Amino acid sequence: MSSSVPPVPTPTSTTAAGLSAPARARRGRRHGRTVDRRIALATPAGALLLALAVWPLVQLGGMSLHAVSAATLNSNWDLVGLDNYAAMLRERDFGQVLANTLAFVIIVTAIGMVGGFMVAVAVLSSTRGGSFLLGLMVFVWALPPVVNGSIWKFLLADQGLVNQILRTLGGHGVGFLYDSDLALWSVALVNAWAVVPFNALVLRAALLGVDPQVLEAAELDGARPWKRVWHVLMPAGRTAATVLTILTIVYAFRSFDFIYVMTSGGPGTASTTLPFLAYSEAFLTLDYGRGAATALIALAVVVVLALIYSRDVRRTEGEA
Repeated sequence: MSSSVPPVPTPTSTTAAGLSAPARARRGRRHGRTVDRRIALATPAGALLLALAVWPLVQLGGMSLHAVSAATLNSNWDLVGLDNYAAMLRERDFGQVLANTLAFVIIVTAIGMVGGFMVAVAVLSSTRGGSFLLGLMVFVWALPPVVNGSIWKFLLADQGLVNQILRTLGGHGVGFLYDSDLALWSVALVNAWAVVPFNALVLRAALLGVDPQVLEAAELDGARPWKRVWHVLMPAGRTAATVLTILTIVYAFRSFDFIYVMTSGGPGTASTTLPFLAYSEAFLTLDYGRGAATALIALAVVVVLALIYSRDVRRTEGEA
C-alpha cells in the first residue's frame, strides 16, 4: 500500500514581524494614506491658528519694539528696541500692579479650588439637594462674565442690595468697589465665585470614579465623614486637582472682564492687574508700543504655566 505525502509549501519571504513583503507594502501604503488624510484634515485648522494666533503675536512683538501711537499707527514706526519694556518697568505703579496680579491669582486659585472641592463633595450624592446645587453650579458657570460681573457690580454698589441690607441692620455702607483696600478683594472674590462651578464639575467627575463600596467600608470601620473625605476622596481627586490648579492659575492670571466691568482697575490702580494694564496703555492712553510690551510680558507668564500644565498632563498619562 502506497501512502501519499502532502506537498511541502514553498517558503515565502517574510519580514521580522512575520508579514510577507506584499503585506508589508500594502500596510505601508495604508499608513501613508492615513498620514496624508491626517495632514489634510489638520491643514485648515493649522492655517486658521496661524492666521488668528501666531501672526497677531508676531505683529504684537514687532509693535513692542517700536514707538507706536494713535498718530503713527498707520504710518512708519520708529524702532526703539527695548525702550518700551524699560519704560514699563520704570513706571511708578508697575510694582503695585505686579503685587495686585499675584494677590488676585492667589485669592482666585485658593478659593476656587477649595470651594470647588467642597461643592464637588456636596453634589456627589444624587439627593434632591445635591441635584439642585449641581444645577445651580451649571447655571452660574454658564453665565457670561460680563453679565455675571454686572450683576455683582449692582449688588455691591454703594446703593446696592448688600449695602442696603447692612444699613437696614444698623451698620454702615461699605465701599466694596470704591475702597482702595477692598476693590481688589471684591473683584477677586467674584471671580472665584465664577470659577468654583467649573472646578466643582471637573472634581465631581473625578470623585465619581471612587468605588461606593470603599466609602461604605470606611463608614463601617467607624470613619467619620471628614475622615472619609480626607483619606478617600481627596487622594482620588489629587490628579485632577493638580491639573485643575494650573488651569485656574492661568484663568486668574489672564482675567480681564470682571475687572473691566466692576472697577475698571480702580480706584486709581488698586485693582489693576497686568492684563488690564496692557489694555489701559494700549486703548486708553493710546501708547500701543508700551501696551504690546506689557501684553507680551503677561503672555510669557501664561506660556510658562501652559508648559507646566503640558508636562503634568504627559506625566499623568504616562502613569495611567
